[in-house]
Amino acid sequence: MERRNNTNVSEFILFGLTDSEVIQQFLFMLFLLIYLITLLGNAGMILIIRLDLQLHTPMYFFLSHLSFLDLSYSTIITPKTLENLLTSNKNISFIGCFTQMSFFHFLGVAELYLLSSMAYDRYVAICNPLHYPVVMSTRLCSALITGSYTISFTESLANLLFMISLHFCGSNIIYHFYCDLIPILALSCSDTRDTEMMMMISASLNVMVTLSTICVSYVSILSTILKINSSSGKRKAFSTCASHLLGVTIYYVTTSFTYLKPKKSYSLGKDQVASVFYTMVIPMLNPLIYSLRNKEVKNAFIRIMQKREGSRQ
Repeated sequence: MERRNNTNVSEFILFGLTDSEVIQQFLFMLFLLIYLITLLGNAGMILIIRLDLQLHTPMYFFLSHLSFLDLSYSTIITPKTLENLLTSNKNISFIGCFTQMSFFHFLGVAELYLLSSMAYDRYVAICNPLHYPVVMSTRLCSALITGSYTISFTESLANLLFMISLHFCGSNIIYHFYCDLIPILALSCSDTRDTEMMMMISASLNVMVTLSTICVSYVSILSTILKINSSSGKRKAFSTCASHLLGVTIYYVTTSFTYLKPKKSYSLGKDQVASVFYTMVIPMLNPLIYSLRNKEVKNAFIRIMQKREGSRQ
């Protein structure tokens, strides 16, 4: 791989995960399997929620959007990664790279705010169940979703404007398997302090706002659950939010590990493992986390299958 000394970089080279052909073939098969499971799981979740009227509730409304984000999240990254693993051509155009980076950032921030909206939904359901249908109205749910997408779009656009104003010269090799903010920032020969500061502030605000909402919601939920006298009632209340809590924990740990630090501390090995986890593994796991322990989803799937068999007969 050659290095370029042009002041105007027309394309980048994605260094990828490994140089070993054997490991590349293994990773190709593994990532392809993960991607197919991700497509099937998230598309299936969206379809079940749309087709079954009993799942037309705020919780499943948010869950369908989570599946959409995970599906989009994985599709932005995985196909290009599979292509790079299968071929010797690791190039990606300047426009293609920045487009991938922008969509990835947009979807990632949207998921943070969506997870906090889901936590608030569980708080209202457990702590204020009698007023749940009134509080979590269609209007509020739509506003929360619209707000999540609006904030993420605005932030993604701001990041893009800062990034394209930078000057790229010297090496065009991105030491990552996709175009991400920190590895691209490391290639710039401009002064990136303002861009880094903006990224750190926005990332910190995103984590503070969403994580504080989630923490306050779950502290209130835990307090309410502990006041329930029967053990069966406690188990039932906790089971309604256990899946979400697990999903939130995995997502926040991996993303915070990668982004809440300066570019100089970027580690090729450790950061790539974390990146594989939240770009491929988490989108695959979320449908499993939210459906395997969820009787409503299982029953909805059975009802849809029974209707299908009935219509055939």
